Amino acid sequence: MPYFSYIVARDYGFAPNPFGGICTLATCMPVIRKAANIVDWIFGTGSKAKGLNGKLIYAMKVSEKLTFDQYWNDYRFSFKKTVMNGSLVQMYGDNIYHHAEDSTWHQTDSHHAKEDGSINMINLRKDTSGIYSLISNEFFYFGEACIEIPTNITKHICWDRQGFKYVDDEPALELINILYQSYKPGRLGNPFMFSYDFERYDGIS
Repeated sequence: MPYFSYIVARDYGFAPNPFGGICTLATCMPVIRKAANIVDWIFGTGSKAKGLNGKLIYAMKVSEKLTFDQYWNDYRFSFKKTVMNGSLVQMYGDNIYHHAEDSTWHQTDSHHAKEDGSINMINLRKDTSGIYSLISNEFFYFGEACIEIPTNITKHICWDRQGFKYVDDEPALELINILYQSYKPGRLGNPFMFSYDFERYDGIS
């Protein structure tokens, strides 16, 4: 069973999106979204730049792996579509991609669109290269309530640069056991940057 780990550089509640009792990773981290399979685990850790090195932002066990069109057309995930005049939860919805009738990609007005709501091609190309949206019904999302990863496994769990790493079975299982023993699965905190005014990501900074 592969275990993936990466740094959550921008925790808005968009990638991952932990709302509605389902944690989804439908944008960013395209290589993980292509490679991860059902029952694999993904660990998102804090960034050193934000003083969160060695902390766990979230952990999710993949329960479904859907194409963008499947994710878009599945009524279960309609609440993850963006509503730009709605609440912050709705504005940071991650269900933003599907193919139009002419088979071109459609990107909805969202965190990954341009300021005027038009398509941001940088984000579109990166996001859709991942092919899949990952769904989890079994997750621990901490966000601003992030927890310390035990020091004996920190170096095994945490990655220190862009991209991701595979985590060995023993430290991964130790962390997962701690989570189940100490916490109830689900969203246990709000995203770090969720209380700020809505922001867009230009795909560069």
